[in-house]
Amino acid sequence: MGLMTFLRNRAGYILIGAIGFAIVAFLVGDAINVGKPFWAESQKVVGSIDGEEINIDQFGPKVDQSLAQFKQQYGGSGNAQMQAMAVDNVWQGEVANVLLGKEYTRLGLTVSAQESFDLVQGPKPSPLIVQYFGNPQTGEFDRNQVIKVFKEGLKDPKMKPQLLAIEAEIIKQTLQIKYTNLIRNSVYVTSLEANDEYVGRNKVANFKYVGLDFASVPDASVKLTDADYSDFYDKNKKRFENPTETRTFEYVSFSVNPTKEDSAAVKAQIEKLAVDFRTAANDSLFAAVNSDVKVPFVYINKGKLDPAVDSAVFNLPAGSFYGPAFSGTSYKLVKVVSTRFSPDSVKASHILLDASKMGGVDVARKMADSLKTLVQKGASFAALALQYSVDGSKDKGGEMPAFARGQMVPEFENAAFDGSVGDLKVVTSQFGVHLMKIEKQIGSSKVAKLAYIEKNLESSNKTKDAAYKKASTFLSEVKDGNFAELAQKKGYTVAVADKITPTQGFAPGLDNPRQLIRDAYNADQGDVLDQVYQMDNAFVIARVTAIRPKGTLPLEAVKKDIEPMVRNAVKSRMLKEKMDQALQGAANINQVAQKLGKPVMPVQNIVFASPIVPGASQENKLVGTVFGSQPGKLSKSIEGDAGVYAFVVDGFGNPAPLANTYKQKETMMQTTAQRALGAAFQALQDKSKIKDNRVKFY
Repeated sequence: MGLMTFLRNRAGYILIGAIGFAIVAFLVGDAINVGKPFWAESQKVVGSIDGEEINIDQFGPKVDQSLAQFKQQYGGSGNAQMQAMAVDNVWQGEVANVLLGKEYTRLGLTVSAQESFDLVQGPKPSPLIVQYFGNPQTGEFDRNQVIKVFKEGLKDPKMKPQLLAIEAEIIKQTLQIKYTNLIRNSVYVTSLEANDEYVGRNKVANFKYVGLDFASVPDASVKLTDADYSDFYDKNKKRFENPTETRTFEYVSFSVNPTKEDSAAVKAQIEKLAVDFRTAANDSLFAAVNSDVKVPFVYINKGKLDPAVDSAVFNLPAGSFYGPAFSGTSYKLVKVVSTRFSPDSVKASHILLDASKMGGVDVARKMADSLKTLVQKGASFAALALQYSVDGSKDKGGEMPAFARGQMVPEFENAAFDGSVGDLKVVTSQFGVHLMKIEKQIGSSKVAKLAYIEKNLESSNKTKDAAYKKASTFLSEVKDGNFAELAQKKGYTVAVADKITPTQGFAPGLDNPRQLIRDAYNADQGDVLDQVYQMDNAFVIARVTAIRPKGTLPLEAVKKDIEPMVRNAVKSRMLKEKMDQALQGAANINQVAQKLGKPVMPVQNIVFASPIVPGASQENKLVGTVFGSQPGKLSKSIEGDAGVYAFVVDGFGNPAPLANTYKQKETMMQTTAQRALGAAFQALQDKSKIKDNRVKFY
């Protein structure tokens, strides 16, 4: 009541203050960015890198472009993980651009105007120019064409930004190469280091040891104290550096996978389609309208369909029906419209005419017909290609590498595979008008033209509604403290997504978790997220259980994780005391083994660079101590990663002297230089203030 009275009594002051703030905000906003309040820009900041803000208006389109490239590379429509990869790819690029840009300036690295010109139009251009302007089949490029494109394009308002962007990217890549070379050339390996590396990989040790395994001490017999945890934590603080903030959440999934009733409904639907399909007037149109998966109505080779369908369909004659049949997650229904034998690949030559520069397709086709007549009368196809073609293959007389089905645009492909060797064909495609000459047809195999229907087995609305109702009921009943208890009471399984980073595109058991992760980063530890999250096959309710900030994690945050290691540390102390007692008064390794009731384990030909001990896995401390010991001398107790050991060295086998020190140094320098490059960039990041707000946008 006191608060309400306060607000009522001061409503006038609050209203005046709010109006005053709005006016100031508008005026300041107008001064900064006409028509926008000053806080609007801060809401667009994806992050800041060493004082430079990254705005979503510039960042977003780069993410879209990166995502499009990933889709092209990996296929598909782009899932949450691919989106996260695209966002991370662009962010890392922004970090590199800012930090390396400042480093280039500090070091005085530049690309001169002449150097930039040579990289674009010179005889040895940038790989980027070759990529953009080269022939995709041969990798060769026409330098005169590049010069022409840049000369004309820089005058064109539409092309100029694209060409300037290419030049900027070339300069950036060149600076990166210079910086990389600078780092690599600063690395040096001495002859002594080369020799040590050689000896470490080739000198062998033979020894005997006695071991007391941690596994020999039952876990239940080890009582851990706070001092044990603190001691281990203090000695291993570097292990607990958290490079980025993470969240852990527990969740319950409510499945929306198809039920038996859903399966029966889809089966009934596909059976009805099968009846109608047999009498359809237009097979391909009927399939295109009714199929969930579109298969082009063209001749295809065996091996393009689901294996179960493929093997059956290609054994059927034209006019046959296949299905309905269930495989994978869908029902298939296929009509074999026609079959025939067709070349496996075709080798052709072509002359490409640019219709847009010739007054239209009709003019270009007339020109192609004229060239066809000239060839039929004995004119050289290669000479005409060199004179008239706008394709990079013109320098080779229009000759193209052999291609299989699916590698060319449909119009060009159909003409090449449907014709005969020696045919001249005029073909119009998205690239222009082609005069094609079929040079050679290679191989022969069966192809089929299919009317193809596929119906996915999906959940009904009834199934989805029932799952959503369960999830909503659970959300309304659950409290921050009784999440797991209530789930157990209702018979639901609680899953855990541990140490999820802000930009992560995946989480265990969740196929589309980005919104959930974003909300988890806006919640406090213990909060139940107040939303039902829809995944591809489930509804999810989640609760944040742990927040791990960036930096050195406190003991309480890692206590549960380090418990097995702390227990082994206590076991190590216990077993070391036992080993030390056995070593007292012992003259040799056999006496130690006898006191402990353990066998003596002989080990042959162990190298320093590969510290794998048979029967004890990888034991760095044990092997390192062996190579620093004298033969015949009984060691002290050694605390390893899996147990406590005592040993005696039988002897060492030294390798032949290093024959080629130069080659050894070169090999080591390559490895060291690569590590140095990564370390240099990491050092730049460590010394910079980087604020990452991506989780607010993606």
